Amino acid sequence: MQARSVLQGHSCANDWLASCTWVQGYCRSMTDRGPRDWVPEACKLPTAERPLRSAEFDDLFVASAQATQRLSTGHLRVELAGASDVESSVRDLARRETECCSFFTFSVTTPRPGRVRLDIEVPQAYAHVLDALEARATAVRRS
Repeated sequence: MQARSVLQGHSCANDWLASCTWVQGYCRSMTDRGPRDWVPEACKLPTAERPLRSAEFDDLFVASAQATQRLSTGHLRVELAGASDVESSVRDLARRETECCSFFTFSVTTPRPGRVRLDIEVPQAYAHVLDALEARATAVRRS
């Protein structure tokens, strides 16, 4: 996994890590808003492990995400591309995420060689979690 620099112009992104470390960077404009704000109480992943899981999703999106499509309020599709290990990595991450956040339903398919489709569905009450995940996928894909 690759650590991200906190410096993006002159502001800090709250959920980013200091360069080449797994330590969250701080600056004068930093607030408590960040990825933890959208993590529901239903999530059973220990708080200390949440930034690492978030980084796993970021790494997946940076390395492989080609497109995102919001099919409905509770359904996000992420199109991924990459080597043959992408599918197994996606399946493993989806399995582990479902273990701690049972409200997620993940579907992983391979529409053609070198492509993986990740469908993520949540009940209406957790649409804000899907909103945040979509925002992360879009943001890291463009960075």
